[in-house]
Amino acid sequence: MQVTGHAVAAHKTYWLEHAWLGTHVEPGVALEVTADGRIGALRTGADTPPPGAEVLRGLTLPGLANAHSHAFHRALRSTVQVGSGTFWTWRDFMYKVAQNLTPDSYFALARAVYAEMALAGITNVGEFHYVHHAPGGAAYADPNAMGEALIEAAAAAGIRITLLDTAYLSAGFGEPPSHHQLRFSDGSAEAWAQRAGALKPREHALVGAAIHSVRAVPADQLATVAQWAQERGAPLHVHLSEQTAENDACQAAHGRTPTQLLADHGVLGPRTTGVHNTHLTDGDIALLGGTTTGTCMCPTTERDLADGIGPAVRLQQAGSPLSLGSDSHAVIDLLEEARAMELNERLRSRTRGHWTANSLLTAATADGHAALGLADAGRLEAGALADFTTIALDSVRTAGALPRLGAETAVFAATAADVRHTVVGGRHIVRDGAHTLVEDVPSALAESIAALRG
Repeated sequence: MQVTGHAVAAHKTYWLEHAWLGTHVEPGVALEVTADGRIGALRTGADTPPPGAEVLRGLTLPGLANAHSHAFHRALRSTVQVGSGTFWTWRDFMYKVAQNLTPDSYFALARAVYAEMALAGITNVGEFHYVHHAPGGAAYADPNAMGEALIEAAAAAGIRITLLDTAYLSAGFGEPPSHHQLRFSDGSAEAWAQRAGALKPREHALVGAAIHSVRAVPADQLATVAQWAQERGAPLHVHLSEQTAENDACQAAHGRTPTQLLADHGVLGPRTTGVHNTHLTDGDIALLGGTTTGTCMCPTTERDLADGIGPAVRLQQAGSPLSLGSDSHAVIDLLEEARAMELNERLRSRTRGHWTANSLLTAATADGHAALGLADAGRLEAGALADFTTIALDSVRTAGALPRLGAETAVFAATAADVRHTVVGGRHIVRDGAHTLVEDVPSALAESIAALRG
């Protein structure tokens, strides 16, 4: 799977000064990339670079997977930090930005946001996409113009995307969409399925599904979305119990928790990922773990919105695979998301060591890609996609670290600012800290955000 619009990677060899191989760090690794952008061979014990190899100094990790993104939320960064409030007051600001999006402005913003992700070592993004129509709800001439803009933006930024086309049909239990939400809604799950079914995967793009939340999709229409994903073997994501108000409303409407409601309608399962999974009962945790439904935690957003700390340790112990996302993009830094998982749990429990650095990196790589439908990414091994990223071990944050403790350095010391290289399909997308396809990422961000603000 190669990035649309770019040449197939030539057969080449990279020499990795240090490489994280899932359980440990190896010094001196020669990695061969095949012409179809996969890892053809991986040779350890290569003390010196092979002739003609491209040298990557530092610690190389598999490409990071951002399993939950709302690209347009990047325009809210810093502007929503004035004053106090809750998730619900923050949502009002978000709606105002959403109203200004067009296919062209969304492409420009998403291209810049995805380029920022590449600079942070992210090679694949799960875009939870629900801004489908024009303001007021009228369909564009191409009903998928907004989704196509996101797919093309990822190609232009050089990363992969799983477009999680989202069913969003109501403002709450039994409530029609508000005027802000009209452009999110297809009217029914059947109409959503017909529109989403016209989206086609690309060389760099997969198409999955999402249920925005149990409050936004009526209970009798949940199965339609779940069946659409099942028939295609596609990933299915859902915002789950992010807010206690949603739990209370669900209990009032259906006499059960959101997790139980999803289970009743066939939504849970190994291709499904619940996003946030914050306010859960013991029974909810057992249901999610017992069905191997995944959990995507977004710690920087969850703390920014004052959502709370989810029971990620218990969920993973119960059998729910863990992935990570930057969600509202208050920060785009998957290393910070991984670090926050452990540090949040330390604050709550007043004990340390709930996850190893290796397990947190697995959540940010292999398990994150799997949640997005890419089982052949997120590992440095023969046959996997040649997607990887290199962080510096000589920055002011990482200098002095022992290379053999590279996983610990990546999770507990490094930041996105330490990413030096990002390779997707064997091709350099970020080289020496500079994006190779988007010349000036800060300017691209500033201009696209300014255009949205008018």
